[in-house]
Amino acid sequence: MVWTKRKGDAPFKIAYFFVIFTNYYEKLMTKTYKPFPLKDVMKLILVRHGETEENARKIIQGHGEGNLSKKGILQAKKVAIRLKDENIDKIYVSDLKRAVDTAKEIIKYHPNAEVIYEPRLREQWYGTLEGKPSSHFWKALEKSGSDILTFKPGGGESIPELKERVIQFFSDLIKTEKDNTVLLVTHGGPIGNLLLYILNLPNERFKEYHPKNTAVSILKLNDGEIKIETLNCTEHLE
Repeated sequence: MVWTKRKGDAPFKIAYFFVIFTNYYEKLMTKTYKPFPLKDVMKLILVRHGETEENARKIIQGHGEGNLSKKGILQAKKVAIRLKDENIDKIYVSDLKRAVDTAKEIIKYHPNAEVIYEPRLREQWYGTLEGKPSSHFWKALEKSGSDILTFKPGGGESIPELKERVIQFFSDLIKTEKDNTVLLVTHGGPIGNLLLYILNLPNERFKEYHPKNTAVSILKLNDGEIKIETLNCTEHLE
């Protein structure tokens, strides 16, 4: 499946993704996946950063730092409360400011957790498009003649390259964090791609798994099997 930006197609896309998500959600909550070996239990919690001023203005961020908006700060405080009763052993955080600032709120409730700032958890690199309106992405994509999965925006990373970076991090993670509860505070691109990898799903389904700001996913990984407790949940914002 190839996505292109067309004038007036946003409502269709929203409706389409809603139908797709609702059709698959119940299956995901009961299905067992076996994409990799893991003998011991690891509880994995994924959180996207809070809304940034750049998100609100539809500015491409990528490896840019990003500043949490007032709404984003409130979202970070709410997700921190959502996770306060989790027994988190270790927190891995993208080293970009918007993720770091979100993680700070969560860390307040987990003072004994080890915190590691991890560059491999950065958002997709958008090259020369970073700092520009998101409309520039669609114009550049159309001009390139590429599909969205192979496109390297502004000479940056393609989605498969981002996915490979995140997979390398995750492969290292499962070797060292067995029998632990681990939180990743990162970005939409890394989370969406990591979920596709863990659930053994194709890249074409990326949009379905791209989280909203401070969305929470919780998965238990045991002997290569995955149990989904919650998937891109934002109930804490309601």
